[in-house]
Amino acid sequence: MTTTTATPYRSTQAAARDGFLRLLHGEWTKFRTVRGWVVGMVTAALVTVAVGLLGAAGSSISCSGPHGGKCDHSVPKGPGGQEIRDAMTLVHRPLTGDGSITVRITSLTGRYPEGGRQPADGDPGATMLSGVQPWAKAGVIVKDGTKQGSAYAAVALTGAHGVRMQDDFTHDVAGIPGGVSAASPRWLRLTRAGDTLTGYDSADGTHWHTIGTARLAGLPETVQAGLFTTSPEYVVTSNSLGGSSSNGAPSRATAVFDSVDLHGKAGAAWAADVLGGGGPDAPGAADLGYRQAGGTYTLTGSGDVAPEVPGRGSPAKTVENSLIGVFAGLVVVTVVATMFVTAEYRRGLIRTTLTASPRRGRVLAAKAVVIGAVSFLTGLVAAAAAVLVVGAVERSKGFPTYPTPFATSVRVVVGTAALFAVTAVLALALGTVLRRSAGAVTAVVVAIVLPYILAVAAVLPAGPSRWLTRLTPAAAFAVEQSVHQYAQVAADYTPADGYFPLAPWAGLGVLCAYAAAVVATAAVLLRRRDA
Repeated sequence: MTTTTATPYRSTQAAARDGFLRLLHGEWTKFRTVRGWVVGMVTAALVTVAVGLLGAAGSSISCSGPHGGKCDHSVPKGPGGQEIRDAMTLVHRPLTGDGSITVRITSLTGRYPEGGRQPADGDPGATMLSGVQPWAKAGVIVKDGTKQGSAYAAVALTGAHGVRMQDDFTHDVAGIPGGVSAASPRWLRLTRAGDTLTGYDSADGTHWHTIGTARLAGLPETVQAGLFTTSPEYVVTSNSLGGSSSNGAPSRATAVFDSVDLHGKAGAAWAADVLGGGGPDAPGAADLGYRQAGGTYTLTGSGDVAPEVPGRGSPAKTVENSLIGVFAGLVVVTVVATMFVTAEYRRGLIRTTLTASPRRGRVLAAKAVVIGAVSFLTGLVAAAAAVLVVGAVERSKGFPTYPTPFATSVRVVVGTAALFAVTAVLALALGTVLRRSAGAVTAVVVAIVLPYILAVAAVLPAGPSRWLTRLTPAAAFAVEQSVHQYAQVAADYTPADGYFPLAPWAGLGVLCAYAAAVVATAAVLLRRRDA
């Protein structure tokens, strides 16, 4: 009895005729001559834009303002054009030319609403508890007028982050750590020399530490210098398997200042303003303000002096809101990419391909280059169109938008195109490994699309959502992130609000690593298995 062993078919064709450019041309010819594949890529681009348009069409922004008028959804803008929060109790005097202001803070206390609910008159269950918020601030400030969003620099003691120097809402530098008490006060100083502001802090008023400097270009000759206190909204977030919900209401901070020393050409009298508090009829407005007893100033403030970020109740849209249809486009691209190889297995044409090109690794590489390039172009067109068209619809419906630097917008669009390309290569490789379209498409959707939907739709609590978008191929969606996480702004910073745990290109790198591993596996199996 004789036993025979089947070996994979190998062509005897000369390798010299098997050039890589010839392979690329051949694979491109295959792709463009199959009408279904070309239509599939066009469909992927259209679906990406269409789903974004459906999302924009299904959203609205409306409410009734005072006396039946429309609400004002505008948000103050900072010197750099970014949306900001600029609310505080401010005691100030005009300062002309160079000068400095020095104070001592002996106390910083606060109150916040129980359960994050807005206290209401006659509601005994809604109470204010004692406690200062971590990013409550009290200190000295030099500001270009009292208009919200005007340029400023400040040195402030915070509730839980020590002394900080901040300027123009987005910049933050740490000073002396720790809290404050009558036995352990904090001395703060801010000096002006032209457009340059320098911040100092001290534990004893004798030995001073330089925190940092800020240059406020275009600062006028006369500015407002003084004391301020503010305290951000207290928010309680409840997590569950179905997502998360938040309750938030204003908190209060009260600071006691003494040893106030204003050097330079200053106005004679102090003036007091409550900035951004919603007016004297706003809830809790009666608690805000200041009182002076001799050389001691007590300020009670509420609000925040910081950049506005998504996820804190703002209706403003980001550039990635226009790209919510990307996941749908990826599904279509995945189907086309898997069929680009599985169709040859199903019809037996893979033998012809490998006969003409016996170097199987090169065949796989050529297919990957062609499908990757076509998918990149598809994603580029889809992302650019979605950003322009969907963004225009959102603006026409009255939604404010977060300003996005041009370079960031380009990175988002190009990064989305790269996401399409790498996903297509991954799908092609899985199709080569499994030889079946259904299995490969299902695997890609489960690995990339499903974790993304679970994370951004807030189906899961914030913790699991962050891990999904850190460890799975869905991390690549971070490449669409345009928003910035600020250390001085307390927010959830979850994928549902557009914040991913990895940096944009690092997130895409996770998907690239998965794709590289599957491509390597596919190359090995393609060489070892019979066609």
